[in-house]
Amino acid sequence: MWKELFRGIFDSQAQAAATISVGDFLLCLAVSLLAGLVIAFAYTVKNRSTKSFLTTLAILPAVVCVVIMMVNGNIGTGVAVAGTFSLVRFRSIPGTAKEICSIFLAMCTGLIAGMGYLGYAALFALLMGGIGILYNCVGARRSKWEERDRTLHITIPEDLDYTGVFEDLLSEYTSSHELEQVKTVNMGSLFRLTYHIVLKNGEAEKELIDQLRCRNGNLEISVGRKEMTEFE
Repeated sequence: MWKELFRGIFDSQAQAAATISVGDFLLCLAVSLLAGLVIAFAYTVKNRSTKSFLTTLAILPAVVCVVIMMVNGNIGTGVAVAGTFSLVRFRSIPGTAKEICSIFLAMCTGLIAGMGYLGYAALFALLMGGIGILYNCVGARRSKWEERDRTLHITIPEDLDYTGVFEDLLSEYTSSHELEQVKTVNMGSLFRLTYHIVLKNGEAEKELIDQLRCRNGNLEISVGRKEMTEFE
C-alpha cells in the first residue's frame, strides 16, 4: 500500500509500471549529495569561500538530479522546467547563494508535486530540509577568514605617492592585503584607496587605524566588513 504513495496520480498503467522505485530515488539522491560534498571541499582548496556558497555547492547536485529524474525524457516537462528555473534570475533583490538554492529547492518540490508524485515531493522536502539544517548547524560560527575580513578605505592627499606608503603597516597588522581600487575624490584633490585586508588580530583594528592616520594626514579612514555577496 505504501508504494502507492510514490506513484504519480496522473500516470497511466504503463507509466505507473515504469515509476522510479524509492530505493533508486534515494540512491541517486545519496550519490548526488556525496558528489556535492566533494565539489564543495575541492572548492575550498586555495579559494576564499563562504558557508552559504559551500552549502549551495553541496546541495545543488541533488536538486538537479531530482529534476532530471522527474523529467525523464518528457520534452514538454523539460521545456517547462527550463522556463521556470530561468525566472530565478529576475528576482528584484540580489540574494546570497543560499537564498538562490532555497528557491531552487522550493521550485523543484513544486515540480515534483505538480507532476503528481506527491510522496516523492514530501520525501524530497523532508530530506533536503533536514540536510539543509544539518549543513547550517555544522560549523555554525563563521570561519576565521570571515571574522577578520575587512574592506579598508584610506583617503590621502594628491601629492602623496600611495605606492607602498602603507605597505609596512599593512604587513604588520594583516595576514593578507590587496589594493583593489584607486579613486580620485573632491575634484581630484584627494585619492581614495580601497584595500581588501584580513586582520591578524581583530582586536588590533583601532591600533591599525591610528597608525594609518599618522601617514595620511588624519584624513578620512573607514574599515568595514567585506560584503560576502561579492564573492558568491
